[in-house]
Amino acid sequence: MTTSQYEFQGGYPTRESSQRAYGDADLNRAVEAYKFFYPTVSGVAMIKGNEPVGLVLNKVFGTLELKPVQLMYTGNSDTPYGPMDLDLSVGPLVIELQPGPLIVCSIDMNQRWVADMGLPGPDAGKGGKHLLVGPDYTGPLPESGYYIHRTSANLQIVGARSLPVNGDVAAAKARLTTIKVYPLDASVPWEEPVWKDLTDIPQDTTPLAWETNFQFWEQLKYAIDTQPPFAGYHNEYGALAALGIERGKPFTPDTRMRATLEEAARIGNAQMRVRSFDDDSPERIVWPDRKWEWASLRYEDGDFNTGVHLDLEAREKWFFQAIGASPAMFRRDTQAGSLYWLGHRDNAGTYLDGGAAYKLTVPLPVPGKLFWSVTVYDAETRSQVATDQNKAALRSLFELKDISGSNAELYFGPAAPAGKEDRWIRTIPGKGWFVYFRIYGPEAAAFDGSWKPGDFERVS
Repeated sequence: MTTSQYEFQGGYPTRESSQRAYGDADLNRAVEAYKFFYPTVSGVAMIKGNEPVGLVLNKVFGTLELKPVQLMYTGNSDTPYGPMDLDLSVGPLVIELQPGPLIVCSIDMNQRWVADMGLPGPDAGKGGKHLLVGPDYTGPLPESGYYIHRTSANLQIVGARSLPVNGDVAAAKARLTTIKVYPLDASVPWEEPVWKDLTDIPQDTTPLAWETNFQFWEQLKYAIDTQPPFAGYHNEYGALAALGIERGKPFTPDTRMRATLEEAARIGNAQMRVRSFDDDSPERIVWPDRKWEWASLRYEDGDFNTGVHLDLEAREKWFFQAIGASPAMFRRDTQAGSLYWLGHRDNAGTYLDGGAAYKLTVPLPVPGKLFWSVTVYDAETRSQVATDQNKAALRSLFELKDISGSNAELYFGPAAPAGKEDRWIRTIPGKGWFVYFRIYGPEAAAFDGSWKPGDFERVS
């Protein structure tokens, strides 16, 4: 919209110009609000998506060997998951970890980072007591014996990962159930939470059903009403109020505003998809002679803050294709627990096509102290590609554990190359796909350019 499309008479707007300006302002404001609050609505989807499979706040937690039947933004099957949804409105809660290879991260419903625990946390895998303290709590706190983490919301999404040492998945899942959660105040009514195995149970923890329609705004209103306001979102709450979304007040948009919000959801989603899969920032490139990109840029915190501003574009890219963020995930040094590279183009710069066949050459050994993997995702769902193969990853602890030689040649496409079935992932004709290349316990060569994987090459 240009100013030439607005008409004024004697310095005052005409009725038509006023209507057009209000409509344009509402749409622009709604598109920006959509992108900013997308992580919040995705956080709602995680909590609500856990309810149908039997998880209950503070009472029932899960163990999970992730499969393609479970929709989760760029989740992976490298390690078992332990989803724990917590409500701090009962008071501060203790998460007690035993020594061992656990990776635990707590985020709130807005997907703001709260704490790293276990291997990437202050206990460094040696065990310890972590105390989550909600925003409304004003009581006393212990002076010692706990790692204290202040939160900006009461609903906490705690994701635990247990490393399958020597490929022992059963032991890794059992290790998850050693995590203890209980109130700091022993007088708070509490029953020891139980653990439910969610493996092979279909599940959707994504906002896919809401992200391009009016339901997005309804779910956002739910989040605004159920969580204490976060002071850092003061301006953004003002934008929502202008759109009729305000804490504790009815949300009853008229026909025009409803249509505007629906259009904003479609536009905002399209803009995030472009940012996610056609990022033009030069910092995204890992190596100048490869097509691999950093899944996220480097940040000193888990909330995309640079020294002087919030990196909105990087935040949009990440949360369109992933969930959760922490400083440990963004670190680029040998103290990092893991690193992630995004691959979605072949060596010619063309998007990966589910109807074509590709080869990926990975030099051996891969510079990781623990293990590595390549996981395939559907570009539409941003979740593991779902086919009758029922797997989406090639992993050094499992499918590739006996591989030898100077290179690992991995294959992707609608049909397996003869004799390469154990190194192949099926893709779906008519659908785009991308991968995350992960290294756990990365070593120096993963960062200094002395080692790097090949690009995807089309093959017959």
